[in-house]
Amino acid sequence: MPRTLVIAALGLWLAGCNALTTTQSDGLGLKSDGSDAFASASPDIAKAEALPTGDTTTTEPGLFGGNPGDDLNQGKKYFRVGNYGMAERYFRRAVELHPRDAESWIGLAAAYDRLRRFDLADRAYSEAIRLVGPTVEILNNQGYSYMLRGDLKRARQTLLMAQRKDPANRFVQNNLQLLAASAGEAKAVE
Repeated sequence: MPRTLVIAALGLWLAGCNALTTTQSDGLGLKSDGSDAFASASPDIAKAEALPTGDTTTTEPGLFGGNPGDDLNQGKKYFRVGNYGMAERYFRRAVELHPRDAESWIGLAAAYDRLRRFDLADRAYSEAIRLVGPTVEILNNQGYSYMLRGDLKRARQTLLMAQRKDPANRFVQNNLQLLAASAGEAKAVE
């Protein structure tokens, strides 16, 4: 009996490993329906946090991000399944190897947010902004980060900056709605 359980558990573990290694992203963390593939492990987050919809790296084939096994894509895979510690590890390796890759910095910041290492998330967001400027995607993620911290005023300011840059962006709109709901709940508790 115990041998059967061990074999069954090993089979499930191997099936999980196979599913993880065969999962492909579209390279930017967005599913075909426009929702955030990074946040697919959590329904609340899937409505809110979005990774870049624009290419923050060079588009030449064969460069960083093009190989499904590279650190950036491994970080995305672990992030999608909710293993933020491993995601952080791969995103950190990605930025160490490719310090001018903004997408890796954004992924690292998002992983730090989930690990509640907001001091490190702020540094990663700052580096991404230094590389590509305050894009809608970065501002949206920063706003979400401030919501996670409970800094609703700063979250609102940041999300409104993102909204001014792209009023039709549904990820920013979703985060503003989530923020409004959070603010409403906070008032109800008082």
